[in-house]
Amino acid sequence: MVGLLVLLLILLPNAICKPPVVKCHIHDPHTPLHQYHQEGDLILGGIASHSIIVSSSIAFSENPPPTLLEELNVVPKNYQHILALQFAVKEINENPQLLPNVTLGFRIYDSYFNAKWTSHATMLLICTLETFVPNYICDIKKNLIAVIGGLDSQTSLHVATILDKYKIPQMAPKETRQYKGILSLLLHFRWIWIGILTFYDENAERFVQTVVPLFSQSGICFAFIERSHKPTYVTEINDMFKLGAKIHDKINDSKANVVLAYGESYGLAFFRWLPYLSELEQSSNKPKGKVWIMTAQVELTSFVYQRTWDTEILHGVLSFTTHSNDPPGFRQFVQSKTPSSPKGDGFILDFWQQAFDCVFPNRVVGSVRGDICTGQEKLENLPGPFFEMTMTSHSYNIYNAVYAVAHALHAMSISRVKHRPVMINGGMKLHKQPLWQLHHFLRSISFNNSAGDKISLDQNGEIQAGFDITNWIISSNQSFQRVKVGGVDSLAPPQQALTINDGAIKWHHWFNQTQPDSVCTESCRPGFCRKVKEGEAFCCYDCIPCPEGKISDQEDMNDCYECEDEKYPNIHKNICIAKHTTFLSFEEPLGLSLACSAISFVFITALVLEIFVKHRDTPIVKANNRDLTYSLLISLLLCFLSALLFIGYPDKVTCLLRQTAFGIIFSVAVSCVLAKTITVVLAFMATKPGSRMRKWVGKGLANSIVLSCSLIQAVICIVWLVISPPFPNADMKSVAEEIVLECNEGTVTFFYCVLGYMGFLALVSFTVAFLARKLPDSFNEAKFITFSMLVFCSVWLSFVPAYLSSKGKYMVAVEIFSILASSAGLLGCIFSPKCYIILLRSELNTREHLIRRNST
Repeated sequence: MVGLLVLLLILLPNAICKPPVVKCHIHDPHTPLHQYHQEGDLILGGIASHSIIVSSSIAFSENPPPTLLEELNVVPKNYQHILALQFAVKEINENPQLLPNVTLGFRIYDSYFNAKWTSHATMLLICTLETFVPNYICDIKKNLIAVIGGLDSQTSLHVATILDKYKIPQMAPKETRQYKGILSLLLHFRWIWIGILTFYDENAERFVQTVVPLFSQSGICFAFIERSHKPTYVTEINDMFKLGAKIHDKINDSKANVVLAYGESYGLAFFRWLPYLSELEQSSNKPKGKVWIMTAQVELTSFVYQRTWDTEILHGVLSFTTHSNDPPGFRQFVQSKTPSSPKGDGFILDFWQQAFDCVFPNRVVGSVRGDICTGQEKLENLPGPFFEMTMTSHSYNIYNAVYAVAHALHAMSISRVKHRPVMINGGMKLHKQPLWQLHHFLRSISFNNSAGDKISLDQNGEIQAGFDITNWIISSNQSFQRVKVGGVDSLAPPQQALTINDGAIKWHHWFNQTQPDSVCTESCRPGFCRKVKEGEAFCCYDCIPCPEGKISDQEDMNDCYECEDEKYPNIHKNICIAKHTTFLSFEEPLGLSLACSAISFVFITALVLEIFVKHRDTPIVKANNRDLTYSLLISLLLCFLSALLFIGYPDKVTCLLRQTAFGIIFSVAVSCVLAKTITVVLAFMATKPGSRMRKWVGKGLANSIVLSCSLIQAVICIVWLVISPPFPNADMKSVAEEIVLECNEGTVTFFYCVLGYMGFLALVSFTVAFLARKLPDSFNEAKFITFSMLVFCSVWLSFVPAYLSSKGKYMVAVEIFSILASSAGLLGCIFSPKCYIILLRSELNTREHLIRRNST
């Protein structure tokens, strides 16, 4: 758990055991009993985590690391916890406003990080010193009001197991806030490929089971989850070394540059074995730098034998700690501590000997060897892993816990309840009520401590405090410095809870002061998307280019997406570019050339018409139905002009006229050709003796054919305009980089009906002309009509696939070209031979020549 438990004890003054007390002497002569007593009217109990007992008779199968484990290993840094409690009690006793005429005392016992000794210490607190009777409240002569302790979760559990029998309320802050803060930090630096290192115990398993699904939901993957053993028995030491060597090499070889470490407060002392364990296994891998993220319970601690060990592996650590501050006067208070200061401190001598590597005369603990302790050694000269002069977060929690109890006592003393008050040594009044009810006053208590921080507990007894993020900076001379680089505000919205100063962080030397990455796969840059590798974690993926028409504008996108209709992807497929509008205009080369061609053909057609009008009385003009010739030339002239409707900005009027004008005018032209062909055939048949075809030969039949065939096309176009007329449209799909302004045909059915009908007329004309091509007439047009219809049909048959395969303005250009080509085919094939005779071979344009050719 984060922080420390404040355990409140149900005890009434002068309670008596029943049945009679059985005194049990439980002092173990083979183990030093660390304790610290200071008398007072009210007593605070303390369970310290000061020393670890480990046997030194270890048989190493290989060369041992720098120093073997000692029999009694003091954790020097934890002595500050005892000083923090003593300092808080001192301040409270010197404050006449808080607990007037009442002095606080304390009794502190060492848990030795051991279940047996933790239970032992707890029983000593709740029973008469050195006597206890389980399940009874025994002969209490001291006003024990609360127990402060439980630095680690296992210690807290052992204490709570006993105190729970006495209905003792317990308080601890939630760890969920810390885990969410760690998650925010990982996401801030985009560290999505991390490792986890824990101990083998229930709390570590609970931690893993909590953070793995929580982090995975936010896209964090785990390169490894390793569990290290704690050396609880001598026989396990060698196995621990072998496992540690494998863990170290796995961490060193992993691509994950970030490792999340979770463990007990002293766990880092065991983690520091890792660089040496690899040497035990004769590993030749050079250690890499890692970014270690420490949970709030983990503290930078060292055992005495680790005094000279390298701490470079810990440089650049990012540590989550409960918010802390340095109360004024604490540093001076610590500096004043000497082995000869206040009596009753059973911790200081062992701490002093092991911290300063010296011995007091006539006192040797374990295998400590060194100079004689003078008592004048300076605590500020100790390295950071051994002791710190500024108050650590754990010590700050103890300091605030003491003050919380004092303020609760103060609130309890002035509460207005209907009970007779009880005087404590003539001082502060406490109502005659069980002291365990102090817990009621602890809930929702709020006060400002001497460091200027507001300390609040909610209705559940949870501390309303955030977390500091500190950066560990370790110099070459082993000096240690904490630099606050951020924090997590527990009261802020989740998106705003994390604050971090990236520039203030000192990274491990391996990273050359460059913010490290921790990913399984390098980020997919914009223009690519991720494809998860089969059988691997979702953070491990391949980067594949976005398909055509899609982009990705951020790193590590799971999918590419299409641009808006008004935009298109650039060549790198990482941004959308605005499309430019386009249409077939008169200004561009293609539109200008088609317009010039159309106008040229208009002039040519007009010139041919003028020639025919000027020579209208010549035999060659008369012989080929002069009126149909004029109609055909005029319709062809209009056909060339209709092509201009397809060029320019497509507005509503031009969209309505384009296809309908083209369809009707072309139908007139083809109808004229068909009428001329039928007229030639009927004229030949009418020359036969007794033929009944004479009555059909004349202008009436030709006009009827032209009018009826054109009328059918006109009806089709009118129906088209009524049901689904063409309209201006912006086509954003056909061309990737352009918005094509066009005329939408409304429905392509009518468009193809118009083309189909023209094709039908052309096919009929071609068939009739082909059959009449060998008729004996000097001015028979059937041959020319056959060839002209062949050209016409070829153009429009080619038009369909070309039109369908074109996009944008090029579709319009294809249709214009087809109009010009087919019209020019008719004009050239039918009228160029006649113009040749009229202009260059006028001797052939005589009646005599007609008669002579017919007689032959």
